[in-house]
Amino acid sequence: MANIEIQPGTHALVLTDIEKKFKKKRGEYAYALKGVSLTVHRGEVVGILGPNGSGKSTLVRVISTLTLPDGGDVNVFGIDAVAHPRVVQRYLNRVSVEASFFKKLSSLENLLFGAKLYGVSDAESRPRIAHILESIGFDTKRIGEPMEHLSRGMQQKIALARALLTSPMLMLLDEPTTGLDPRSKKDVQKLINQIRQGHDSSILLCTHDMGEAEELCDRIGILLNGELIAIGTAAELKRKYGTENLEDVFMAATGTSLDEAEFDPEERQEDSTEEASSMKVEVGVG
Repeated sequence: MANIEIQPGTHALVLTDIEKKFKKKRGEYAYALKGVSLTVHRGEVVGILGPNGSGKSTLVRVISTLTLPDGGDVNVFGIDAVAHPRVVQRYLNRVSVEASFFKKLSSLENLLFGAKLYGVSDAESRPRIAHILESIGFDTKRIGEPMEHLSRGMQQKIALARALLTSPMLMLLDEPTTGLDPRSKKDVQKLINQIRQGHDSSILLCTHDMGEAEELCDRIGILLNGELIAIGTAAELKRKYGTENLEDVFMAATGTSLDEAEFDPEERQEDSTEEASSMKVEVGVG
């Protein structure tokens, strides 16, 4: 692995003119990302708001080195992610809407395994696991149960605990609360707030929940059909578009509501073909 270290004063993430396209069945190409440029400052939480199929997951895959961009530059703490993917992976972790686990193993076994991949021993990780699980309200009596026996909400808490266990400097959260019951959703949102307050982490949060974006994020970007069409604080976006809430901001910026916004279904299908290998990045396997 290249001996490349983070340089002082660099941003957590800098994307410049990122493009990603997928081949469609008719031999044509569809763009999942079109000229996306974005900067995430250190310690900042930036939200990417967009409907399903807007390119959010593709963006996270590109940043996490799971897929290569067709154009543009990705820099994580000043390091070229395309040229040095294994180096960049040491500084980030990814949590997706469908987090990958060894479902037959327990949550404890999954957490210990994830920690080992980052060079953290069992002796070091066990007390950290206990502390993290306690802080997120996970019932530790169930820590020995197979993951497949746990609810979606509990599994998502374990996914966030696994990411926290490795103390990532950049966290990529791809729809972390989608499909959760209201209580679990609030628990996960509370944990995200705890992460930003108690850890030296920068966060990119992709979501289609406007309330979640406004509550958790310093700045919010709107991604539609692979294009980042607006970015700013919630207050700045409301002033820019002369509205009182983010729903009306989205309508003014895109000409449609979030529920009505649709992406080409074939493009969504092409985008999903890489999900099978996502566990490599979620648990740090290059």
